[in-house]
Amino acid sequence: MASATSVTATGPSPATAADEAGARGGVVVRRPVRALAAHVGERVELRGWVHQRRDLGGIQFLHLRDGSGLVQCVFEGVPPPLHESCVAVRGRVVENASAPGGLEIQADALEVISLATAPPPVELAKEAFHANPETLLEYRHITVRGLRAQATLKVQAELVRAFRAFLHERDFTEIFTPKLVAAGAEGGANLFEVDYYGQRAYLAQSPQLYKQIMVAVYERVFETAPVYRAERHHTSRHLAEYLSLDVEFGFIEDDGDVMDLQEALLKAMVEAVAATCRRELDLLGAALPDTGVTFPRVPLLEARRLVLERYGHQTGGKDLDPEAERLIGRWAEEEHGSDFVFVTHYPRAARPFYTYATADGSTRGLDLIFRGVEITSGGQRVHEHAMLLRELRERRMDPAAFAGYLDVFQHGMPPHGGFAIGAERLTALLLGIPNVRFARAFPRDGSRLHP
Repeated sequence: MASATSVTATGPSPATAADEAGARGGVVVRRPVRALAAHVGERVELRGWVHQRRDLGGIQFLHLRDGSGLVQCVFEGVPPPLHESCVAVRGRVVENASAPGGLEIQADALEVISLATAPPPVELAKEAFHANPETLLEYRHITVRGLRAQATLKVQAELVRAFRAFLHERDFTEIFTPKLVAAGAEGGANLFEVDYYGQRAYLAQSPQLYKQIMVAVYERVFETAPVYRAERHHTSRHLAEYLSLDVEFGFIEDDGDVMDLQEALLKAMVEAVAATCRRELDLLGAALPDTGVTFPRVPLLEARRLVLERYGHQTGGKDLDPEAERLIGRWAEEEHGSDFVFVTHYPRAARPFYTYATADGSTRGLDLIFRGVEITSGGQRVHEHAMLLRELRERRMDPAAFAGYLDVFQHGMPPHGGFAIGAERLTALLLGIPNVRFARAFPRDGSRLHP
């Protein structure tokens, strides 16, 4: 670090030759904050950012933050640099019950790697207490460094890792589908139009059609990738760009197989977070759902009856409104002790053209409600060419726009189904975050294209 500024401090525990016994080539071994508990009594080097600082009349307290956590460093006689300066600290790890995490560094050297030339727009150590949410989003390139943001995205990363791991163990193959498409998978107007070499194209609102095609290749497939929805309204649960966790698999009996897999997958994801993200969960005050409880399943018409008779809320139309979702989630918790509930048998008008229709006028389409909010949509798909053509024509959609997709169904497709999970919405509900924008590093909505 030849270009950095080095400052030597007279700390509470000065270095001795014995302190360097475990060092490599005379250099103190670098450690991340998360690993410090295994090095009590040893000298280490930490590299990170000045998260917070306090001056108590000659004793300086510096909270250093790295990618794994936060630790208190205690100096004598060295004024710490500005918040968010990038620094290296050397010193001895000691136990201190009053320090964050129960450990602190009795420091004797501070090296400024990159000096912050201005204070951050939001004091990150206090962001949750006083900052305006719009300010946090406007300066997201800085505020994403905050501990709550860091913990949220860490949990989300673990959810995605567990999603992949669960499916890999069950012989699913990860696929990668186009995000520039000629037509929307679901129809409707919520598409972002782009100029594709003079032709009209769209950002993909779903990998649905491609993952169905790939069922004829691998039988079991999944994808983790962004999708795009030109949402016309601003709510706390919608984004214009979000991470979709998509699953599709063949040779199913019916939509019950789709629900069985989905329930096992969600439980495995929650259990993985419980095992690996305890520090983050404690920081955010998050309570995880009980994975020992079976997810109840209720047809749409029955769900409407329940919320009317039990809670006095009348909901009509082709879907549940947000209040009805909240109330059927409440019913599931009260009657079954479950934070999850499947709502099934949606009408044709509420489902995309590729959803399997039944003789009674409903479909084998379903949603999964978690803590009163829909987090997944899916079901059994149509696997017969003639039925797909009929569905498209009845919806006044042009079959020619889906020619490549439709052709596959003339060459033998198995009964299949799947679902998609919105990673940000799941993360927000799991952690009790009221606005889904704070469950994405750099959110995009109807008014935000920066940072």
